[in-house]
Amino acid sequence: MSETEKIIDNIKNKFTQDILNTEVKSKRRATITIPGSALTKMADFLYSDMNFRFITASALESGKGFEIYYHFSNDKTGLVFNIHVVLPKNKPEIESLTCLFEAASWIEREMHEILGINFLNHPNLEKLISEGNWAEGVYPYRKEQQ
Repeated sequence: MSETEKIIDNIKNKFTQDILNTEVKSKRRATITIPGSALTKMADFLYSDMNFRFITASALESGKGFEIYYHFSNDKTGLVFNIHVVLPKNKPEIESLTCLFEAASWIEREMHEILGINFLNHPNLEKLISEGNWAEGVYPYRKEQQ
């Protein structure tokens, strides 16, 4: 069993009810899809129990809704692990990871500003890149704007 498969098994054992899908992309990269409600506890588990660090997050709008990938790395093993969540288009909101990782602040602000994803309990969702040039409620990376 590879190191990646061991980590997925560990997560499956701890979060049995929260796993929607797992995908091993390569021997050093995997993605696990969970409901947004499980994000904070899974991110904390990866960091506190599995020695992964938060790298960044990325988001996109798809036919499913708004998809966010939270990227984690274990520097000792070279593994990259992604937590994937899908948010509904009509209410794209999720708990902020700034309670665990201060480094999540800027990327969450950027996703909020360009896609309109609301990060609950974020300490500062002020505009980061537009300097107020975009009208309120206009999110330039949404498909409706293109």
